[in-house]
Amino acid sequence: MALKDYEFWFVVGTQFLYGEEIFDTINSHATDMAAEWSKKLSCKVVAKPCVKTSSEILDIMQQANNDPACAGVITWMHTFSPSKMWIAGFNALEKPLLHVNTQYNRDIPWDEIDMDFMNLNQSAHGDREHGYILARMRAKQKVAAGYWKDEEFQYKIDTWMRAAVGAAESRKLRVLRISDNMRNVAVTDGDKIEAQIKLGWQVDHYGVGDIIKLVDAVTDEEIDAQMAEYRENYIFDTDNIESVRYQAREEVAIKKFLDAEGFGAFHTNFEDLQGLRQLPGLAAQDLMRQGYGFGAEGDWKVAAMTRVMKKMAEGMTGGTAFMEDYTYHFEPGNEMLLGSHMLEVCPTVSAEKPKIQVHPLGIGDREDPARLVFKSQTGDAIVVTLVDMGDRLRMIVNDVECKEQTHDMPKLPVAGVLWKPLPCLQTSAEAWIYAGGAHHSVLSYSLTAEHMRDFAEIMGIEFVYINKDTNINDFRKELFYNDVAYKLGM
Repeated sequence: MALKDYEFWFVVGTQFLYGEEIFDTINSHATDMAAEWSKKLSCKVVAKPCVKTSSEILDIMQQANNDPACAGVITWMHTFSPSKMWIAGFNALEKPLLHVNTQYNRDIPWDEIDMDFMNLNQSAHGDREHGYILARMRAKQKVAAGYWKDEEFQYKIDTWMRAAVGAAESRKLRVLRISDNMRNVAVTDGDKIEAQIKLGWQVDHYGVGDIIKLVDAVTDEEIDAQMAEYRENYIFDTDNIESVRYQAREEVAIKKFLDAEGFGAFHTNFEDLQGLRQLPGLAAQDLMRQGYGFGAEGDWKVAAMTRVMKKMAEGMTGGTAFMEDYTYHFEPGNEMLLGSHMLEVCPTVSAEKPKIQVHPLGIGDREDPARLVFKSQTGDAIVVTLVDMGDRLRMIVNDVECKEQTHDMPKLPVAGVLWKPLPCLQTSAEAWIYAGGAHHSVLSYSLTAEHMRDFAEIMGIEFVYINKDTNINDFRKELFYNDVAYKLGM
């Protein structure tokens, strides 16, 4: 489902104390607010009739659970709504929850304010009553406070919306494993059962032979059609058209398999290619351009995260790509990191029209593969990885500043991203390593750490953040406290 096809239900609380006239006003205000948010935000907001009793609240929460288009519930207390009424509903709710603390009027009407006004506009204390029961129940929630028309306030809602859509897409994601992990590599492995329990990912293995059958069956007409797409999106910078045509053949076959079986992400492994003539390079890159997730060397976790983050970022500027920490630049005062991979970086992060080139590949023992080569955009971005810590899944996020790559790399024909990790390369690298961060990650110019924090909290996984304010000693304490908390079952 596309991001724009999801909706969020706006449930406003009150009680029978106030009378029908106030209920009509509440519903009118909720409709106005939902209409405004629907115009400004990524997804439609649907105002539901205000709820006044425990049974009404339980009913609307159960309806939300059962509606696949509903990605989450937004609650607001226009008046005071005694929170014991909400316990059954919150116990039943399975969708993400956003609690907004706002009010319909921006300013206090000093000359006209009276008890009738106060009976209607009670969010300042009504939302605190609401917040108490959510805190008491240890409920997963996002709280956003501010005036409902303010851009900053709306941004908070939109950020959470995208995280909630990511959660919805995550819970129905199927990941294709073509072969297994690269032999003896630890961080790309993990507990697939736990990933399905916590994140919803169904991670399934198929042998390379299943893909080869489809590769061999691809027709010249299908290859020609795929080549036409390549010519539309990329610059041909090679005379080895046969190599490009073989990547087109692989892409057609892999896409057929993904779509037929309902997979949203996949991985390859250069150690197990069998009858494939090339390691998928251009094929994997172009599939990522279309929104599929990808991971190299059997990294099913980063393949899934690439897909989820691409779904969260739909319609945003920038791009989102599979990435690897490639090599360091330790020039004093200008320390940077070059991110890349031997073939498979998504072209959505390119600063230029990517070029299709064919070059030898030193591993895999196959034909020279076609791949996209480009320099990437500049600007703020995040780097995200997900690791299995044995007793839990940990998401690690680092803020980075992507810089212009002024130098060419004639002997390293890959797509690359050059960035300065915050707060600096040394602290970032130390923190990343202390946290057990993987060498594979997802880089996004579109999403922020707040998007990923909201997603992690919705899914109930650990979130660790490296940023401009990170102090390595405090960071190590945070990891220790997190470890203790998880061992205590908190």
